[in-house]
Amino acid sequence: METNLKLEYIDDIFDETISKIKLELSGKIVWVSIDETTDIGGRFVANIIIVGVLEADYPGKQYLVHSEQLEKTNYSTICRVFDKSIGIIGIQHENVLLFRYLATGESFRSLSFAFRISHSYISTIVKDTLSTLKKHLMPIFLPDLSTIDLNKKASEFWTKWNFPNCVLAIDGKHVRIRCPEKTGSLFFNYKDYFSIVMLAMVDANYKFIAIDVGSFGREGDSGIFLKSAMGQKILDGSFGFPEKKQLPGSDKVLPHVIVGDEAFRLHPNIMKPYTRQSARHDKSKAVFNYRLSRARRVTENAFGLLSQIFRVFYQSINIDPMTCDDLIVVACCLHNLLREGYLEENGQAFFEERKSSTTLQINNLIPITRGGGFTNAEGFLVRDSFKDFFNNEGSVSWQEDK
Repeated sequence: METNLKLEYIDDIFDETISKIKLELSGKIVWVSIDETTDIGGRFVANIIIVGVLEADYPGKQYLVHSEQLEKTNYSTICRVFDKSIGIIGIQHENVLLFRYLATGESFRSLSFAFRISHSYISTIVKDTLSTLKKHLMPIFLPDLSTIDLNKKASEFWTKWNFPNCVLAIDGKHVRIRCPEKTGSLFFNYKDYFSIVMLAMVDANYKFIAIDVGSFGREGDSGIFLKSAMGQKILDGSFGFPEKKQLPGSDKVLPHVIVGDEAFRLHPNIMKPYTRQSARHDKSKAVFNYRLSRARRVTENAFGLLSQIFRVFYQSINIDPMTCDDLIVVACCLHNLLREGYLEENGQAFFEERKSSTTLQINNLIPITRGGGFTNAEGFLVRDSFKDFFNNEGSVSWQEDK
């Protein structure tokens, strides 16, 4: 028998609470957490929680919007509960549709059946929503480099990856797309498919610090870096590197650097590995290559995590190139949001090493071509100094085994 409390008050309290949540979230961009668990009776339960508001000056606040018992948990049941939850608080389907597209990479035809919206109109929704998100998210999650504390970034690289005076790692990837109309071979790359190039700088915690998106797939690696804003700042000395610093436990004073692979030119502030041939005949150079690669792989990990969460990167992206540029930028911003949430919640700087043999799939994010173009004479001296440091006072016990 139902109590008077349930009959007379619960519905009113619920409606009043939902109204307050709607008012609180009105006009704001929010992100949602789906918590699937089992209760004490072994029943499946899904909880939909509004866990954050994407505004820099707005304090974070969590709301439990909906909780529902499920007979089983799979993609379909979770999507059904999610759709019901956003309807309760009046979130627009445009945002949900976009996030579902990013997370799954479903075709617009498939999404049109799920949301009962014309597939042609979905392309407009995706374009407009990506443009709006880019405008609001970039100042928060990809701020200007002048606001970044590079001394802190250098400390993190030394603590976590044993590379001193390293502020960031740089790498580029080809993002696979469908051939745009009337573009000829502009987007056709050396791997024999069409792509847009993404150049990114990543910190020790797998967060994207600066990105350059939109170069044609056919362009060479050196040309992409040289014409990018980040490349020009490094080469003309306006990047904002901290002052030269003494290496830990050593009397060597060296500049702060960015680490990259063979695709980038050697420079006093950009370190690249020695050639494989020279490292094969010189153990000290092989040790340097190992230590540099150990620090540089944060970029590979970041790209792997990006494509693992946003599976739209698992296939050719069939949208306008300008919209695809916005998609990549928004995905990087959301990746940084998730990384910050993970670090705050777990109090640690990187994911635990996977115990299973499963590896992150990044088949659709292909490295840019090798060969770094012209080098800088002073860059050779800086690299040799790092090599000497890694083989003497800066050595670690395990590097000889690699």
